Amino acid sequence: MKKVVFIICLLAGLTAFGQSNSGFGIKGGLNFNNSGDLDLGEINLSADTKAGYHIGFWGKFGHDFYIRPELVYTHINSKYEGSFFSADFDMQKIDLPVLVGLRLIGPLHIFGGPAFQYVLNSDLDNVTYEDVENDFSVGLNFGVGLNLGDKLGVDLRYERGLSNNEAQFADDVLGSGRVDTRPNQFILSVSLDVF
Repeated sequence: MKKVVFIICLLAGLTAFGQSNSGFGIKGGLNFNNSGDLDLGEINLSADTKAGYHIGFWGKFGHDFYIRPELVYTHINSKYEGSFFSADFDMQKIDLPVLVGLRLIGPLHIFGGPAFQYVLNSDLDNVTYEDVENDFSVGLNFGVGLNLGDKLGVDLRYERGLSNNEAQFADDVLGSGRVDTRPNQFILSVSLDVF
């Protein structure tokens, strides 16, 4: 796993976001995620932030005002810890953000828009639970980007899941409960204009 993260970070380091004209490219980077609460009835645990990663493709149409659809594979990690319970929550999903952006000054631009999400898999350590309530959900992305030349740049965005999306579980030790799978994360991305 460390090798995979290293390779993704290496590729991400060679790429970036803020291309100045229309084009297509690749992107990758790190997610700093904090999923929703783990509800155990009398006990409610908040997730601790852990790093995840993402890699994908994008298209950009326009210059000063642009539309940028993306198709991204995302791996999210969170950790829940209580006095008697500790578990990692992992989720893999496909994201389709449709962003609208505006160039502000020189290389600086802002963007935002909906992110349509499809959950591929989710896992809470040592707990058997049902699949998430909805495989499809909607979130919101907004952030700021910086051009680093004609093909290179970087962006930082915030993503929040808007649709309620929970997984119910019944465990011999914990009893019944639910985990909120909506992402709440900061995303650091870099990308490369390849066309």
